[in-house]
Formats: sequence, structure tokens, C-alpha cells
Amino acid sequence: MFVQNDMWSEIPLLHVYDDKMDEHTPVVIFLHGFQSAKEHNLHYAYQFVKKGIRVIMPDAKFHGDRTENLPEEKMNLHFWGIVINSIEEVGKIYDELKIRGLTASGKIGVAGSSMGGIVTSGCLKQYDWITGAAICMGAPGFVDLANYQLQQFAALGIDVPMTEEQKLQTQTLLADYDITKTPEKFQQRPVLFWHGEKDQTVPFKNTYHFYMQLRSYYRQNPDYLKFISSKNDGHKVPRAGVLAVTDWLSQYLA
Repeated sequence: MFVQNDMWSEIPLLHVYDDKMDEHTPVVIFLHGFQSAKEHNLHYAYQFVKKGIRVIMPDAKFHGDRTENLPEEKMNLHFWGIVINSIEEVGKIYDELKIRGLTASGKIGVAGSSMGGIVTSGCLKQYDWITGAAICMGAPGFVDLANYQLQQFAALGIDVPMTEEQKLQTQTLLADYDITKTPEKFQQRPVLFWHGEKDQTVPFKNTYHFYMQLRSYYRQNPDYLKFISSKNDGHKVPRAGVLAVTDWLSQYLA
């Protein structure tokens, strides 16, 4: 198994693969969480590669090799800008995969945890080339999560330097990437949600409520949509969850 540090379209990333893989090998683009980095999710890549999946793991803006050592409060203010930038960069990574001749299988998955799961939701709205996806602790409802975050900041006494007009502009922008506004964009593609019921960072109930609504769009292929909940877990995917996610997505790609 090879873990190659690379730079594609000015995006630092890890390319993880083995010597059995070629241009016909399926690919997963795996996205890390907020204040994390690409190498922190190598346990996902290990499981995917074992199952015959090539993995591309980029660093998000201001993260990993792209860090600018911003304090936490400034990183929080950049959160949604990072999410939108990451969605755009997934498109650039796909273009690089084509240029490098690595899309012959026609099977490209996108997956991520926490912020990476949020980005994955936005990618499903933007890109019809995605074969399947796994959303770990992610919120497909961008507008609802943004409002929840503002409520949490207020409860903690944190002043967010945004006017009401700026907040409204942000909501309008996020609505363009919010797939809960256009659930038909899932196009009955295989999608797995994993979420801990004790998650206080990305609320479990909002994601699960949307999943229940989404089921009506999968009547022809109900097995293509799955939700795994974990009663005793918060905002962290345990090993059992990692195995379940990688097993499930791999069966639709490999």
C-alpha cells in the first residue's frame, strides 16, 4: 500500500493505493473534518484500499499543509467559506482524475466525516458524476446547521461580528448548496449516513429527520439509502462505524 504526498491543482493531498490498481480502479475522495487534516483519516483509506478502492484525501483550506495558524475564533468565522471552497475543489480533483486517466471505472465515491460529511452533502447537489457517498456526522441542511451554530455561539456568550443583513446573505448563499432544498438531486444514488445520537456538534435529529423524508425518493431502490445510528456515540466515529461505512460504500463501487 502506497501513501503518496501530492499536489493537484494547488491542492495538497494524499493519494493512497496499491500496486494492483490501474485506471479501472474505483476511486473515493475522502474529506476530513474541521480543524483536522488529511492524514488523520488514513484509517478510512486503509480499509478502502483493502477493498480495492483508490483513495484521494485533500487538505481543506486553512487545514493541514495549508494552515495559516488562525486562532479558533477566526477559524469558526471561516467555516462556511471553507465548506464551499472544498465543494469547488472536489470538482477540481475530479478533473485531475480525468486528466490522469483514473476514471475509466466510472465509479467515483465521495465521503467524509464532520465538516467532510457536510462537504459531501453539498457535492451531491453539485455533481452528478458521483456514484455514491458516505456522510459521517454531516448535516445536509446547511441553512439549519448555520442557524444552530449561531444559537450555540449566543448561548456561550460568543459575539459573532455579523449584521442581520450579512446573516441573511450567508443563508441565501448556503441555500444554493443545501441539498435538503432539492432532495431530488440525490438521484437515487447509494448514500449512507452515519451519526451518533449524542452528537452536540452536528445535531443527530436534524439529519435523521431529513433521512426519513428522503426515503420517499428511494422507493424504487430502498437499499441504496441507509442510516446507521449509534446510541452511545457523540461527535466521533468509532472503529465499528469506520468498518460499516467503508464496507457499505465499497460494495457499490468495487
